[in-house]
Amino acid sequence: MILLCSIILTIFFNAQSADSNKQPLPPFSCDSINPSTKSYPFCNVHLPIEKRARNLVSRLTLDEKISQLVNEASAIPRLGIPYYQWWSEALHGVGGSTPAQSGVSFNGTIKAATSFPQVILTAATFDANLWYRMAKVMGTEARALYNEGQVTGMTFFSPNINIFRDPRWGRGQETPGEDPFLTSKYAVSYVRGIQGDSFEGGDLKDGHLQASACCKHLTAYDLESWNGNSRFTFNAHVTKQDMVDTYQLPFKSCVQEGQASGILCAYNFVNGVPNCVDYDLLTKTVRGEWGFQGYITSDFHAVEHLYEKQNYSKSPEDAVADVLKAGMDVECGSYLANHTKSAVEKGKVSESDDIDRALYNLFSVRMRLGLFNGNPSELPYGNLSRNDICSSEHQELALEVARDGIVLLKNSANILPLSMFKTKSLAIIGPNANVSDTLLGNYAGPPCKTVTPLQGLMNYVKKVEFHEGCETINCTSIASIKVVRELSKSADYVVLVMGLNQDREGEDLDREDLVLPGEQQSLVMNVANAAKNPVILVLLCGGPVDISFAKGNPKIGGILWAGYPGGAGGKAIAEIIFGDHNPGGRLPVTWYPKDFIKIPMTDMRMRPDPSSGYPGRTYKFYQGEKVYEFGYGLSYSNYSYKFVSVSQRKLEKLGNILVSDIGSESCERAKFLVIVSVENEGRMAGKHPVLLFVRRDQVVKGSHVKQLVGFQTVKLNADEKANVEFEINPCEHFSRASEDGTMVIDSGLQYLVVGDQEYPILSTQMFRKRISQVF
Repeated sequence: MILLCSIILTIFFNAQSADSNKQPLPPFSCDSINPSTKSYPFCNVHLPIEKRARNLVSRLTLDEKISQLVNEASAIPRLGIPYYQWWSEALHGVGGSTPAQSGVSFNGTIKAATSFPQVILTAATFDANLWYRMAKVMGTEARALYNEGQVTGMTFFSPNINIFRDPRWGRGQETPGEDPFLTSKYAVSYVRGIQGDSFEGGDLKDGHLQASACCKHLTAYDLESWNGNSRFTFNAHVTKQDMVDTYQLPFKSCVQEGQASGILCAYNFVNGVPNCVDYDLLTKTVRGEWGFQGYITSDFHAVEHLYEKQNYSKSPEDAVADVLKAGMDVECGSYLANHTKSAVEKGKVSESDDIDRALYNLFSVRMRLGLFNGNPSELPYGNLSRNDICSSEHQELALEVARDGIVLLKNSANILPLSMFKTKSLAIIGPNANVSDTLLGNYAGPPCKTVTPLQGLMNYVKKVEFHEGCETINCTSIASIKVVRELSKSADYVVLVMGLNQDREGEDLDREDLVLPGEQQSLVMNVANAAKNPVILVLLCGGPVDISFAKGNPKIGGILWAGYPGGAGGKAIAEIIFGDHNPGGRLPVTWYPKDFIKIPMTDMRMRPDPSSGYPGRTYKFYQGEKVYEFGYGLSYSNYSYKFVSVSQRKLEKLGNILVSDIGSESCERAKFLVIVSVENEGRMAGKHPVLLFVRRDQVVKGSHVKQLVGFQTVKLNADEKANVEFEINPCEHFSRASEDGTMVIDSGLQYLVVGDQEYPILSTQMFRKRISQVF
């Protein structure tokens, strides 16, 4: 019998090998031509995934089970189960700067994937549908790479939805910014797009996935390495108030609205407990309260750190027991592979309660991906191929995201856009002007192609001269200052391309200051003083930079923030500078003054503390000086707003309301509409994000100054007008977290705010009226 099975498997794998001469097959289980697995219930696609997953787990030995608890899950040949790599990345394009064990390879016939802008710039579009379309492309290209045999895992550790709390955070560039409402909307759009759902959600057939999204890093993770504090051991002290309405909100939306199939728990402690061993967080909150159905993974080596670095677990076996009993399912690392068996033998881990539970979650996700349904070429998404990677449509979408995200910060005397007919010569100066890698940011896969700012601008002006100004981004000295000044004098216009790169901000690298590195500011001023016309300053950076010196200087006529704009970034920058695109991006973070670095990064409080001089964080709570505000962004057009209708009535004054006393059904039925008229008063067509805020008339202790409650983008021709509709949920948009974490709607005057227009609302009066109508 054993000999017969061996012969069958040999024939099966030889058949696969023969086929692979034509094209490498992707890894999958339950091939219909393999009779040895055909009879297994876990291969029966007509059974519910729950039964299939449990059947598979029941057939595994303890050693086989343990081999599946790490990101490099071993093959189980006797059951026809191939090797699986849980760790792949798709932050802003398939790929990612992970170790060699990544589940995506570009060593085959396909060498690249579409490179979208880094997330912080994508968020500046304030366009949820655009985010969805972008993520859908990533899911398509991921599945196409899988079909071409260059992917061993369809679980992607993206998106990063931590709050960009402190401007020095090196990984803030990976996030949608500082606002939990905006970040939540981004998370939902991304997850639905990459997993194959509709934009509105609810269209995943039987829960089947195109690719699996994993929201990270749960929770309150926003520090790499600062002043002796490491992300691996940092203990974040977070109030219940801040946890509810800031740090947890995007993850809750990611699970409940986006239906994410993965969650990654972060390295750090929160209030004395490492995230990956927090039963209340992983099991009670994420799975229990939020209804999460998927897998939970650790960050890389996080389990090992529990014992080796954090001194939290008493032994390696205790570390294994701590994470499994908390509700984690798979480790990114090897600690579980090395120590789980010993933990079982010592009675610290239960095979049936702890290991089998984890494996059920893991195999359920792999089955939802269709990896146990036979040959993928005969399944949904089986027609996707190399023709669906780096396609012209995908490249155009990446360009669209970059165009729409770039923020015009200054345009004195309407110096921009430049005229390509009147501009006879152009000088391009700066260390970021012609470095393609800088365009990509971190966690970037190899791009299909890149266009640097220099290359993009050369398409508009025949006479272009370039000088890097500084040899590196650190700009320890200005190279050939006389040459740079003469070049600046001779050109009609000068474009300076300055900023940061991954040597200044990134994973495991927080910033030490909020200014341009080294002599960059001196270079800008030397060029501006020498140039015959006001200069254009382009900033490539993820985190904000204090450019107060340029903001008020008339010799610096225009300023663009371009984030890390992806492979097409240089083309997008050039199109905006020469008026082929009307900029409409809005800042997704507050740009603080350079003195903000006096505030310790380790202080996690969002709310200000006047008694100690602590100013608070983000536009919602910070009331100090700003270089640029959240939501700031200019255009080549002027837009005006007017409230057309707000469907609510005012009543006599009533007291505060606990949201929990109202109930979800009543909250849902109490929603009302706000209609805003938007008019393009300029001479150029433009795409314009309309941001709706709620502002309190008087800030009470613990409340926000204002908060974003809606955003829509509208495309308007010159002199065109359109109405934009917002749905307001009083329970969500007029509430705040109290000190004990409960949500409350305060009495008193609040204003709906869009642009310079305000509409007064007595929140509890309005809400009481609508609630009384629905009971």
